[in-house]
Amino acid sequence: MNTVREKICSVCQIPFGCGNPSKEISCWCNELPPIFSLDQIADCLCPACLKQATIKKIDEYVATITPENSLTNKAKDLPKTTHLVENIDYYLENGNYVFTKWFHLKRGSCCANGCRHCPY
Repeated sequence: MNTVREKICSVCQIPFGCGNPSKEISCWCNELPPIFSLDQIADCLCPACLKQATIKKIDEYVATITPENSLTNKAKDLPKTTHLVENIDYYLENGNYVFTKWFHLKRGSCCANGCRHCPY
């Protein structure tokens, strides 16, 4: 376990807490998909900037996916999680959850329900 340190976001310059508050509670950044390697970001980002950067990176990746290469996508190999992130895994439309193409790619196969954003 490491302690929570105050850091300054390298994008917006806002201070934020970084680290694991306890053995049972991990850092807030673990709620986002682990899609960045450490050499891609100069320093830590605050929750808002990291989420924005994550959405941008996911959107860039999803734009490269076609039905022909969807079954071999890298998203399906990410660690499985039961935690869904709004505007990454789903968005709300008229009170309904709409799953994104990214969510379907992480699942790794088609559920045959005719989903709006199915990449398969």
